[in-house]
Amino acid sequence: MATYTTEIASDKLVSDNPIHQRLLKAYIAAKPFISGDLLEVGCGEGRGVEELLPLSESYIGLDKIGEIIEMLQKRFSGVDFRQAVIPPFVGFEDNSFDTIVSFQVIEHIPDDKLFLQEIYRMLKPGGKAIISTPNITHTLSRNPWHEREYTPQELIDLASGIFDTVQANGIGGNEKVWAYHEANRKSVQKIMRFDIFDLQYKLPAAILRMPYEILNRMNRNKLHKQQGNSVVDISHEDYLVVDDPKKGLDLFYVLGKRA
Repeated sequence: MATYTTEIASDKLVSDNPIHQRLLKAYIAAKPFISGDLLEVGCGEGRGVEELLPLSESYIGLDKIGEIIEMLQKRFSGVDFRQAVIPPFVGFEDNSFDTIVSFQVIEHIPDDKLFLQEIYRMLKPGGKAIISTPNITHTLSRNPWHEREYTPQELIDLASGIFDTVQANGIGGNEKVWAYHEANRKSVQKIMRFDIFDLQYKLPAAILRMPYEILNRMNRNKLHKQQGNSVVDISHEDYLVVDDPKKGLDLFYVLGKRA
C-alpha cells in the first residue's frame, strides 16, 4: 500500500488534485517532443506513463523507491521499470536515448550539474531532454525534501553550460489556478507567522520533514473544505505553458543536444 506524502501528490486524494493536475500538465506539454527511445528519470507512481508510452518506440522508467517500481511493473505489464539511485546512471551507454524526461526531480539531486551532464551523455545527437522543477519565485515555504530550488535564470545558466540549446518556458495557469495559489499563499502565511525565529531556514531538513508533512496535509485539506469544487474542478487544461518562465509556477525547459 503506497503512502502518499505531500511531496508525492496523489491522483487519489481529492485535496491533492490541483498539484496532481499541475504535475500532469508537464507530461501533456512534453508530448510534442517525445520520439524514439525514451527514458523517464523519476517516474514516481506512473502519472505520465500512459501519456508518453504510445509516443515512444521504447520506454524505460527509473525511480529510487523499490515499492513504487514493483507496483508499476504489476500495473504496466511488459514495460521496463527499474530501481536506480542517480546520478551517475550506471549501466546506461552514451547516446542511448532520443528523448529523456525528468519532472520534479532535479531539485532533489545533490549534484545537479552531474545529473544534467549524465542526461546529456545519454542523449543521442539531436535528442531532447525535457525537465520541470518548481520556480522558487512562487514557492510558499521551504520544502525540506528539496536540495534547492531555482530562479528561471539560475536553471538557464546551469543547463546552458551543458546543453547546446535551452528553451526556457514555464507552466503557469488561468484565473482558477492563480486563485487557488493565492488562497494557498494566504493559508501558508497564517501558519508561517508562528515561525518567528525563521526556523524553516535554520533547522536541518530532516528535522523539518515531519512537521512539514503534517502542516502541508492539514493545509491542503483546509483549502479543499474552504474552496470545495474549485479544488476538484481544476484540470490540467487550466495549467498553461507560458513563454516567460518567470510567469510559471514551475519551470519547463526543453534541452537539446546538437545533431
